[in-house]
Amino acid sequence: MTNASSAALRKRRHQLVRALPPLEQIVRGSLMRPTSVAADPVVTAPTGLATAQAISVDDRSNRRTSTARLCAERTYPQVAEFLANYRKLQEMLNEICAINAELLRRRESLD
Repeated sequence: MTNASSAALRKRRHQLVRALPPLEQIVRGSLMRPTSVAADPVVTAPTGLATAQAISVDDRSNRRTSTARLCAERTYPQVAEFLANYRKLQEMLNEICAINAELLRRRESLD
């Protein structure tokens, strides 16, 4: 990054900002198998395979972690996408911050 021109850094930053995932489509947490799924007939398929997942949601505003069951067929794909969006957002924000730090190091305008 230090070899790129300031104009190239600003262009990359602009590209990142335009490509940010929709902020209403993010969630911080992780998917996991609930320990009681296999014993729960409501969420167990006829073959005996679990059809539900759970999400562990990290709520930093309350300093708590909560767990919720998901219906695998309906909710899992959307939740997986929202989790991926959060990771992507973090990576992109880190790159934007690095670009801004490099511009500041060069005593360049952030505009």
